[in-house]
Amino acid sequence: MPQSDQKSRPIRSYVLRQGRMTEGQQRAYEALWPRYGVELADGQLDLSERFEQTQPVTLEIGFGNGESLRQLAQKQPEHNFLGVEVHGPGVGHLMIQLDQHQLSNVRILKHDAMELLRHHLQPGSLQRVLLYFPDPWHKRKHNKRRIVQDEFAELVHRALIPGGILHMATDWEDYALQMMSVLSAHQGFDNQAGKGNFSPRPETRPLTKFEQRGERLGHGVWDLLFERLA
Repeated sequence: MPQSDQKSRPIRSYVLRQGRMTEGQQRAYEALWPRYGVELADGQLDLSERFEQTQPVTLEIGFGNGESLRQLAQKQPEHNFLGVEVHGPGVGHLMIQLDQHQLSNVRILKHDAMELLRHHLQPGSLQRVLLYFPDPWHKRKHNKRRIVQDEFAELVHRALIPGGILHMATDWEDYALQMMSVLSAHQGFDNQAGKGNFSPRPETRPLTKFEQRGERLGHGVWDLLFERLA
């Protein structure tokens, strides 16, 4: 590939690790995608047309296997949830869970979250954006691939309503400090815990098995909650 083409491409915040889908996950795709899946066309996404009820919308970026998203949707039926994930097995697993619990307030997008934020969300269309344990890209030479950068902060600010919340969590202290630096520098956000402070984990964020295992091993987790100013 010519060097000029490499430089012009936006850096993605993930590596596509598809893995193998189970038979159940594959059946979920075939049977349940028409119900839960969202396809992106050219132009902006009208979220009011995607859900059965008009309710505040929460976007979760990179939901993994979807367990936390399923718990949130079950506990908060007064909210709609749009989950974005590029890995097929996780999407299939979440759809199975949604079907088993008969949840109608979740829609799924199998797409790059940055492309969604850049081109397809209407300004002020979200009440919350959740980013739980994104890929830390822990090698210094890969730090530039982290999703939380100045552009991300600006795009989330545009997508949130005034008073809307960006909630991030990571178990990498270096990444937590970068998150704090990026969001604190943006004039359109206010740190709910006070300038430079991390937040205690709110009860609204489900505790994952991965996190519980980490806590037993003494690993730290850092939560950041930033509110969009008017």
